[in-house]
Amino acid sequence: MSGRRDPFKEIEELFEQLNEGFGEVGRDLGEEFGGRGIHVDVAESDDEIVVVADVPGYAPEDIDVSVTDRKLRISAESSEESESDEDTTYYRRERTHQSVSRTVSLPADVNEQEADASYENGVLTVMLPKAGGEGGVDIQVS
Repeated sequence: MSGRRDPFKEIEELFEQLNEGFGEVGRDLGEEFGGRGIHVDVAESDDEIVVVADVPGYAPEDIDVSVTDRKLRISAESSEESESDEDTTYYRRERTHQSVSRTVSLPADVNEQEADASYENGVLTVMLPKAGGEGGVDIQVS
């Protein structure tokens, strides 16, 4: 019986492959039309999973990171206004709003309570110790 394949595991792997494929198509389309996505590297060692994401142009407080059910979600949002004095007649006022998000499937269960995230020079690094268990938690970015 040890030689039999687990059909449920095969179905789960197929869904992960499809999800990754659709994600790549969506990112490619978004970039083609002027959008910008979050590019990530996911590395696994014996005791942790490390996700490194490019999120330039945001402050740490603009970035939200959460993990639930072996899925890491990274989102960032910021707004900026540029104005002159109140006595000035406006010919143009520029405002920008930008937001990006990305959900990454994790290759193993992680201990959400011990996760850590840091942000430096536009690069977000999320360290997720491997463990069992269920639940979800927001991760503070520092």
